[in-house]
Amino acid sequence: MISERDSETTFEEYSHPNDEVMPYSDDETEEELDPRQPGAETGQAQSNRDPQESRDTLRKDCSWQVKANDQHFYQQPQFKRTIFLCFKRSKYKGNAIKTYKYNPITFLPLNLFEQFKRAANFYFLVLLILQSIPQITTLSWYTTLVPLLLVLGITAVKDLVDDIARHRMDNEVNNRRCEVIRDGRFKSTKWKDIKVGDILRLKKNTFVPADILLLSSSEPNSLCYVETAELDGETNLKFKMALEVTHRYLQEEGAMANFDGLVECEEPNNRLDKFAGTLFWRNTSYSLDADKILLRGCKIRNTDFCHGMVIFAGADTKIMKNSGKTRFKRTKIDSLMNYMVYTIFIVLILLSAGLAIGHTYWEQQVGNSSWYLYDAEDFSPPYRGFLNFWGYIIVLNTMVPISLYVSVEVIRFVQSYFINWDLQMYYPEKDTAAKARTTTLNEQLGQIHYIFSDKTGTLTQNIMTFKKCCINGQRYGDCRDGAGQLQSHPEQVDFSWNVYADGKFSFYDHYLIEQIRAGKDPEIHKFFFLLAICHTVMVDISDGQLNYQAASPDEGALVTAARNFGYVFLSRTQNTITLSEMGTERTYDVLAILDFNSDRKRMSVIVRESGGNIRLYCKGADTVIYERLHPRNPKREATEEALDVFASETLRTLCLCYRDIDPEEFEAWNKKFLEASVATTNRDEALDKVYEEIEQNLILLGATAIEDKLQDGVPETIARLSKADIKIWVLTGDKKETAENIGFSCELLTDETTICYGEDTRQVESPGKTIPCITLSLWFVPQAWVELSRSLPSAKLE
Repeated sequence: MISERDSETTFEEYSHPNDEVMPYSDDETEEELDPRQPGAETGQAQSNRDPQESRDTLRKDCSWQVKANDQHFYQQPQFKRTIFLCFKRSKYKGNAIKTYKYNPITFLPLNLFEQFKRAANFYFLVLLILQSIPQITTLSWYTTLVPLLLVLGITAVKDLVDDIARHRMDNEVNNRRCEVIRDGRFKSTKWKDIKVGDILRLKKNTFVPADILLLSSSEPNSLCYVETAELDGETNLKFKMALEVTHRYLQEEGAMANFDGLVECEEPNNRLDKFAGTLFWRNTSYSLDADKILLRGCKIRNTDFCHGMVIFAGADTKIMKNSGKTRFKRTKIDSLMNYMVYTIFIVLILLSAGLAIGHTYWEQQVGNSSWYLYDAEDFSPPYRGFLNFWGYIIVLNTMVPISLYVSVEVIRFVQSYFINWDLQMYYPEKDTAAKARTTTLNEQLGQIHYIFSDKTGTLTQNIMTFKKCCINGQRYGDCRDGAGQLQSHPEQVDFSWNVYADGKFSFYDHYLIEQIRAGKDPEIHKFFFLLAICHTVMVDISDGQLNYQAASPDEGALVTAARNFGYVFLSRTQNTITLSEMGTERTYDVLAILDFNSDRKRMSVIVRESGGNIRLYCKGADTVIYERLHPRNPKREATEEALDVFASETLRTLCLCYRDIDPEEFEAWNKKFLEASVATTNRDEALDKVYEEIEQNLILLGATAIEDKLQDGVPETIARLSKADIKIWVLTGDKKETAENIGFSCELLTDETTICYGEDTRQVESPGKTIPCITLSLWFVPQAWVELSRSLPSAKLE
């Protein structure tokens, strides 16, 4: 399935991300494909080999074992870890989380430890100790104790208030409730009491409390729609699908209570888009991947209820592994003040040392011979000088500005309210004001030099609209009449002939509609048939209307376009897909789906058509599609020209292609595909290798062009940031021409901009000199990503 998840989280945890231990390898090996052929249920990659033999192989790399409805399973000695000396505890964590820094016992020592990291605080602590020594002190000890306690107390109260808020948030999360199997029945249970292996029932609009394996749901084929805004900021719905076997047998409460499946998978890690494991149940093994896992932080949408088994809980969940350790943050102002205090302290020591040396000299020359200065202490002049050194440290303590820290804390506190009250940062459409969530980092906002941003969904609206296409070398999408003549006044196409048409879709090329309805060009039929069948979109029918749920807005736009042009995606099961082709309803067998990912940059689907022939349909980026085309593609050059035209209009492009597959070739390939699907090591690499074998000698059909408009106010925002001398980097996966034109449209680039491509940037380098103009650099990095860098006047090119 298509996966577009990022690693953006909202929780924090005390454990470090587990980046070092990953169950993945960049090395492809032949051993990852078992030579034995597994049996398979229709549409499910599963192995009927001996479960014990499979389990022994899997344990080598997948050491995390989860048994459903069996808490005694986790008390076995092999699951115990030594925490101190002979004390051990289970490696399976509970589901309670903590993001706070302190508790009633640790607050005082930890907070004082952090505060005494500040040089001034530590200095006054040493000063207080010195003042308690009678031979040294020149001032009363309370003259230092009172202001020190005042400074420590104010900072401690502020830290305490912030940490109490974290405690409240943790308590609110940990005390949320969901239904868990207890004593054979679903019972309401707090999140913090959930354990690994528990069976949960989650209802619509509730958050997922742990990383769980989806077993079944109220939707057909046990689909489950989730919103992942807490994980990656994406508000569009994504869907998960349970195994066919669990969908079939695990629907009733009694079946859930008796479920005894064993999952063996990778150890907890922070890879949000990866999961590799195997379910062993009823003497059969079933392959598990990320599309069957609901992650903590997701929200159930458009699904009345779903069932799942907890795989990772609490600190072991992927979102918590990504959050890392709660660190004490220090700003540049804090570092600067510490540096100033160190400098002042050195000056103070030098000054006190000079005075002490002078006092020693005076004692030797004057003090010893002056009977009226005798203090009944027979100390030598050097010793008296040593004592007076510390006395001068105490007397000159006002040189160290302890009140500066209090002043800075007050300023930060007041600044946070100014941010909250700023009317220019208020968004009236959603009644949302700026919110300063901490008083520690406010001044950092004024010290920003660089902004790193992606394009889609940040600069753009992430609302995709099908605008143009190229089919068999012919471009469509301009304002033309039915005869193909350009029109001066655009007239919207009437889709009333199509009962499934979406009223929100706008198109102005009447000539394409005439070609479709005439049905004379088979390439046009294949083009829109591909758009309707090669995707992972799910359909929801409400009030007689088709509603598409797409994990990617690009896919949603393409399927919606095919729907309006008469090729309507109606429904799908685990093994079939049903379309309406110009009013004729047909069902096709889906033999395999070759998933999209950021490395492949394409997806394919293999279907058996009504005549029995097998065909692969593929769509993807032009850079990867062109590498896999058949040498004889007469419309290749015309399509390349169309892609350049679309890119110059800032449109997002995809290439479409297909190939026919012999049944014998497919059978041989399908064996490798099923084996790779249950590979115990490097499963993703094994699948990519198998995909590569079949996606060759493709026949080019054409290309699509989708528009993603800029958000309101983007050019003005970038212009204001430029005036603030802030450098802006934008990352996009678009073609070079598309990236350039978008840069101009959002005013990231201007007519005075010097544009350098790749190695050309070296030509403008000049050590020790500055670039007298605004410079843009486009670098093509792996996977054909493009970076746009803007360096303002007088900025050195590094």
